[in-house]
Amino acid sequence: MKIRAIIVEDELRSRETLTGLLRRYCSDTVEIVAEADGYRTGLDAIRKYKPEVVFLDIQMPDGSGFKLLETLDEISFEVIFTTAYDQYAIKAIRYSALDYLLKPIVPAELKLAVDKALRKKGDGTINQHIKVLLENEREKSAPSKKIILSTAEGMHVIDIRDIIRCESDDYYTRFFMRDRKPIMVSKTLKEHEELLSEFGFLRPHKSHLVNIQYIKSYVKTEGGFLLLTDGTMVPVSRRKREKIQEEIHLISSR
Repeated sequence: MKIRAIIVEDELRSRETLTGLLRRYCSDTVEIVAEADGYRTGLDAIRKYKPEVVFLDIQMPDGSGFKLLETLDEISFEVIFTTAYDQYAIKAIRYSALDYLLKPIVPAELKLAVDKALRKKGDGTINQHIKVLLENEREKSAPSKKIILSTAEGMHVIDIRDIIRCESDDYYTRFFMRDRKPIMVSKTLKEHEELLSEFGFLRPHKSHLVNIQYIKSYVKTEGGFLLLTDGTMVPVSRRKREKIQEEIHLISSR
């Protein structure tokens, strides 16, 4: 069975390109039921055709894709954002664990995004993902944000300030937080470092990422390690020692 799709994109050429790619590479899984050229026409099309997936541009002249989602009372479809490179928007999407495609769209990435939408269809989590996205968007200047961590057991909405540290486990990452059990996520530590570095997370070792607000002290003995407020000792690699000591000095001088 095919899923009903709507494309919301203000540029005609981009709409035509995406339509062509979907018909060529996803014709057995996707049926395009409507196209829209902006925020207002996108809202009308969604309300009329009740799609199961929406390919949504972020920046449009009459209103953003984020604004479109905020206008709807309930989201009953999967969302795949389409965007030119926009570092802020992409990070916002990644914090909320939603999917996006960079223009120009690569067919293999399009197929992966469609397959993921098919797997997630009807699982009841989309509104929580959108809620986190919009909350973070409304609080751009806030000192922290929320992040969604997906595990085999389900979805967890975490305040970044509550993350004490992250530890690599091959292609997985284990999160340690205040007042809750550790969470194992099937993404690499490097992927999470890219999201968390702007919130004061340091990489003292290839296997560890640490929230600086939980660093109690730097201990030079035994090769050097960070003592955290929860009693954890995190090793510091030789090449990171100087940088870590500088960061510790900055923290203590605040």
